[in-house]
Amino acid sequence: MSDITRSDFLKLLKGAGAIAGVGLFASPVISYFYPPKLEEMPSEPVLVCPENELLIGEAKTVKFGRYPALVINLDGELKAYSAVCTHFACLVKWDKESGELVCPCHEGTFNASDGSVISGPPPTPLLKLETEINEGNIFVKVGDES
Repeated sequence: MSDITRSDFLKLLKGAGAIAGVGLFASPVISYFYPPKLEEMPSEPVLVCPENELLIGEAKTVKFGRYPALVINLDGELKAYSAVCTHFACLVKWDKESGELVCPCHEGTFNASDGSVISGPPPTPLLKLETEINEGNIFVKVGDES
């Protein structure tokens, strides 16, 4: 085993730094060209939360394939929609005070009970999704008519 000189050690350190730098640059480039496969809409129901966690008047947004879903407990009746505004694909939010779904981008509003457009530029209602309760958990899924 031979002794490593200070010069050899610095060359080794410089080479390791160069390899790490190339790796840090290459990783996002490779990720851009080979993104993870995301389903537009999941084929299986997605867990929202335990049934007792979604109180009346509250809403929960969950990852649902490529885009999120919004589940609302309206007086004990669960409603679910795609959280993507039909105008410009911004994410709608639940406004508990007004009882409406609001798009913050262009002030579009939707009816929480059926997803229909109340005001603003959205051209069509929100995409309706279905909910189901299984073993005390709320799930959201694509409806039969979607």
